[in-house]
Amino acid sequence: MNTRRPYFSGPYAFKLVVFALGLVCIADAWPVAQTLFLHVPLDPNEGWNAYHASAAMAGAPLYPGPQSYLVNNYPPLSFYIVGALGRLVGDYIIAGRLISLLSFGFVCFGIFFAARRMGANTIEALFAALFFAGGLLVFSDYVGMDDPQMLAHAVAMGGFLLLLQEPRTTRSIAIAALLFVIAAFIKHNVVAMALAMTGWLLLTDKRAGARLIGFGLGFLAIALVAFRLVYGVGLPSRLISARTYSLVDFKDRLLVWLPWGLMPLIAMVLLGLSSWRDRHVRLCMFMAGFSLALGAYFLGGAGVDINVLFDADIALALGLSLAARRLSGLIPPWVTAAACVVPVMVIAWQNSAEDWQDPSTWFDPAREEASLAKLDIAFLQAHRGPAICETLSLCFWANKPAAVDMFNVGQQFKTHARSEVPLVRMIETHRFAVIVFDTDTPYPLGGKVTRAVAHHYRLDHADEIGSFYVPR
Repeated sequence: MNTRRPYFSGPYAFKLVVFALGLVCIADAWPVAQTLFLHVPLDPNEGWNAYHASAAMAGAPLYPGPQSYLVNNYPPLSFYIVGALGRLVGDYIIAGRLISLLSFGFVCFGIFFAARRMGANTIEALFAALFFAGGLLVFSDYVGMDDPQMLAHAVAMGGFLLLLQEPRTTRSIAIAALLFVIAAFIKHNVVAMALAMTGWLLLTDKRAGARLIGFGLGFLAIALVAFRLVYGVGLPSRLISARTYSLVDFKDRLLVWLPWGLMPLIAMVLLGLSSWRDRHVRLCMFMAGFSLALGAYFLGGAGVDINVLFDADIALALGLSLAARRLSGLIPPWVTAAACVVPVMVIAWQNSAEDWQDPSTWFDPAREEASLAKLDIAFLQAHRGPAICETLSLCFWANKPAAVDMFNVGQQFKTHARSEVPLVRMIETHRFAVIVFDTDTPYPLGGKVTRAVAHHYRLDHADEIGSFYVPR
């Protein structure tokens, strides 16, 4: 009697799904690596972060007063970390991209090792790491982007791994607490992992949970006092910036995330119903719950992206590594994996179907964008004087001083936290040599400023990067 399993069933099929997911990750990571060192704007956040990193290194005010048109509503640590590397490589944006990419890799490896410590085997842990990696590469632009989000997750992941290691010592708990506080002082929305781990420890290891709370509150208090002493203001007052909220934005961003998160979320619910007594299942559910609640709170805010759900994605990825085994009696592991991976592969195909046959997509993916950006940066440099760029990296690479943070200042105008009149007067007197708005997006500074630009400036040229206005 032949008892040999069919090749496309059981563990073989699961490995095949994981292999296919790995190919998707490689395909989507290649363009990221190719554009890492190019002067191509990837996101408005990049120039904003670079200006603050430059200020940190120059000893300029990192949190300027209310009269400034460059608003800082982030914690300070990332600016010093990126700034230090930026001095070495000669470009703060490139430095931020390198740190972001390395942090992304650390988070993926962290998910793998966390899954292993939770009892997953190698292929199950690899599936968890690749699922998170593929989702970020396909559904977001945060991989290799100059933004502190991934760095904060990497630091928090270090604390998470320390607390998974048993036996837990006072030293490991203290270091983990410190890492959680550091992560929050890099990016303030990265707190769900710390909250979930604290709640979980209070249920499974009360003594360790109490120590984590004690160390965490102590380090947080020290950090907040140090911030006030250094910058002369309280950090919470800087983080609470003017921002509109829209249920339409909430719905739109949730619909972007659901193809990636829905099937893992269903698997997590099934896992919780069948294996609630498993302490690691409870940890994943705690983390997913905290992350989704916090993410839902932030998701409708102006300028927010699905990065506020990255902690939830980490939790769901870890849950998948456990579901592959613990739900095997109900659903074959390869079916669970395929149900989660197919949406990622479909979206990846849709994103690249028009370009994948073009050799430049693989060997020089940003050739046209780089050439265009070079011309636009040269245009800005040729016009002496300050400039306003909605995509601040253009002004940064053109060596223009920080002038106006269009997004945050626009939010201040919309919420009536600030008057448009002073900026309108500067536009009327041709204070700015060039004003650059993003192409195909609503002007963020409101009607009064837009009308002033239309009356006192003319459109010089427009391309895929932006619309460039100069004085009449």
